[in-house]
Amino acid sequence: MFQCLLTKSAYFFVEEHLPFIQTVINSSLPGNLADFLEEAVDFTGDGLRFHDAGLSSNQACLYKHNIVVDGILSTFRGNIQEHFMKKLIVVGENIHCTRMYKVGGNFVIPSDKGGYVVVYGGKADVRTLPIPAHFLNMADWEAGKIKHCAVAVWQGLYGDAVGKAAAMDYLRYLALRQERAEASFLDVNVDEFSTDIDERCRAIKWVAEVVQATATIPLSIDSSNPAILRAGLESCDPKRGRPMVNSVSLERLGAISVAAEFKAVVIASAAGEKDLPGNTEERLGNLNRLIALLDQAGICGGDVYVDPLVFPVATDSNNAQSFLDSVVSIRKAYGPDVHITGGLSNVSFGMPARKLINQVFTWMVVEAGGDSGILDPLQMNAKILAAVDPTSESFKLARALLTGEDMFGMEFITAHREGKLVE
Repeated sequence: MFQCLLTKSAYFFVEEHLPFIQTVINSSLPGNLADFLEEAVDFTGDGLRFHDAGLSSNQACLYKHNIVVDGILSTFRGNIQEHFMKKLIVVGENIHCTRMYKVGGNFVIPSDKGGYVVVYGGKADVRTLPIPAHFLNMADWEAGKIKHCAVAVWQGLYGDAVGKAAAMDYLRYLALRQERAEASFLDVNVDEFSTDIDERCRAIKWVAEVVQATATIPLSIDSSNPAILRAGLESCDPKRGRPMVNSVSLERLGAISVAAEFKAVVIASAAGEKDLPGNTEERLGNLNRLIALLDQAGICGGDVYVDPLVFPVATDSNNAQSFLDSVVSIRKAYGPDVHITGGLSNVSFGMPARKLINQVFTWMVVEAGGDSGILDPLQMNAKILAAVDPTSESFKLARALLTGEDMFGMEFITAHREGKLVE
């Protein structure tokens, strides 16, 4: 008995993309792949199993070409993985007023001129963004943190000539790095910059104009307020492609008409009117209602990026697997046209080795049928995922954590403490 690494969720991809799979591995597997799969593969709860008995009609041809079963499986997995990773659509999340740097870390240091600055640009090109004095009196600073994008927005709106220039340069730096790391959209959020809606509308307009002076990819306007969404979308340059609205949901129905007016694609959240979903059934129930409303507004198919909502595995060992199960169900329910996305790094909150967990989880999401993520593209993109080794011990430990096999993550945490994890 030979076992393929393809999981139960990946089986549905095999079913749906059989012609593609036959094409990409045609050179190494003669004959009709559909017949081979039917004859030589069992689908069990564990995944796909290839077995000797099923090779009867293909065996002579296989050995004639000096192909062993392990070689077939390796080619099969490799081509599927390559195809998956090429499809990953990254919504770059780094221009967001909730993003924090540690005070006294590598990015926030005292200035020679007094006060503090945000440092960026790299060793060969050190640049600084001055931190306004009043930020040093805020609760975040007392907690040892600073919202660096909020600093840039404040300097852009209210700073002196030096502050304004540094703010524009900083945001363009963040935008360009994400685009070069293969982001498809740049998410922009100013909701926590201020409690004043008019001020936030001015802020989103300013950020959009600054970022688009450098970036060539479309923006994702991220807000819970329709007025701010509208202000951001009004500033989007259609020459860069259709903008994105992040997000619409049953609790944000007003965002649907705004998105339709500006012909934006949308992230469709599985959140309910008042509560977050607790399982796959609740996610699908909310999405069924929401997607019907999107259809009525003319937003459908590839214009919809479904977000089933990612919750931390640290708070519930089943959270990651529940999300993966939802991805499989959503793909089956809505077919290949809709996109499936999410704030994938949320899964690792409260855990050590977050980068490793995030990469393995993203790999598993794509394997399950997802094709997008709201991510930091400098840490997660198609090239990075294509280089992930699913046979490594670190991958296996992270996967056991994410599937719930490693209940409470005790084996993963122990391996981290013992220095056995490779990120």
